[in-house]
Amino acid sequence: MSEDKKKASSKAKSAEEKKKEEVLENIMEELEEEAKEKETAQTPDTQEEKDDAEEKATVEKEDNKKEKKNPLQEKIDELNDKVLRQMAEFENFRKRTDKEKSQQFELGQGNVLEKLLPVVDNFERGLAAVPEAEKDGAFADGMNKIYKQLIKQLEDLGVTPIEAVGKEFDPNLHNAVMQVESQEYESGIVAQELQKGYMFHDTVLRHSMVAVAQ
Repeated sequence: MSEDKKKASSKAKSAEEKKKEEVLENIMEELEEEAKEKETAQTPDTQEEKDDAEEKATVEKEDNKKEKKNPLQEKIDELNDKVLRQMAEFENFRKRTDKEKSQQFELGQGNVLEKLLPVVDNFERGLAAVPEAEKDGAFADGMNKIYKQLIKQLEDLGVTPIEAVGKEFDPNLHNAVMQVESQEYESGIVAQELQKGYMFHDTVLRHSMVAVAQ
């Protein structure tokens, strides 16, 4: 075979192989495009659809967890919840009972202290009736010391006198039994204290008996 024929034959083979390669490349491109189209069709088109798909997957996952939960663990959790509720109820009951006991004790204590107030009144009347010449005597001095000791004990228990004279009349603290003319105090001001009143902590133990300026 001549040299020219060999060259012609070689060129023909090269052209044929090149054509085959082009055909293969076209086929591969078509396959890739088809694959992309299928993938796009299976993927949600919008963000809302994606969110719905994720939410659905999460719900299914949680449902599966609930289904797989151990029945024994559920019983244990239920018993623990009951115990905690009972403990809370008992604590509330204890606090309520302690408060009621404290209130009852203070009420009883207040009743006893209220009965001691007439004794205090009599001490004050007796000391006020001592003649001026006998106030430095042993008897008057002894009475005064007992009176001060009694007042000190009452103060330690929470009993304090109510201020009255010169204060504006307050029906929560004062009991007005009369009205008087006064040049010293304006109308509505307590001018005289006829009987001393006392507080027991924040509670009125006895109202002050007063006369109010007209």
